[in-house]
Amino acid sequence: MTSSTLHTLNQTTYSADTDEGHLYAPRKKRIALIAHDNKKRDLMEWAAFNKVLLAQHDLYATGTTGKMLAEVIAAPVVCFRSGPLGGDQQIGSKIAEGGIDLMIFFWDPLEPQPHDPDVRALLRVAVVWNIPVACNRASADFIISSPLMTARYDRTVPDYDYHTERVIENADASNGLLSE
Repeated sequence: MTSSTLHTLNQTTYSADTDEGHLYAPRKKRIALIAHDNKKRDLMEWAAFNKVLLAQHDLYATGTTGKMLAEVIAAPVVCFRSGPLGGDQQIGSKIAEGGIDLMIFFWDPLEPQPHDPDVRALLRVAVVWNIPVACNRASADFIISSPLMTARYDRTVPDYDYHTERVIENADASNGLLSE
């Protein structure tokens, strides 16, 4: 049974139309856009080509990418910090809270990043919360041209209650940190 209810993900409460185990991405999507330095030009070209469609949605981006996007598509973009300064983690948090419906992340597979652990964590949290992720122009084209971009989408959210409610007994009693 569908109802409008309040949900809590990672201690953050938000309102959403839901069925148990499902979140509904509205017709107007909340899109995160991120690009590593060597991929910013690709993302800007892609965004310019798709600016009419992107402008119909709520856009979020990391620092420099967001400023560049706002100019290229002439639409508002919520900017977080630069990726290496915590922006990737801010977007990851927004995903975990249920505030991002899809992510376009043009990352550079050939260039090591100083914040590689943050990048990996961001990609991991997107998979954990089952949001679509495009990592290059081809996958971004497939996602943005999907009929689901302009329709309400029923996204299955995995049930992690078993994880958050588990009891860990004697996890590490040998080092004296836990006592019985």
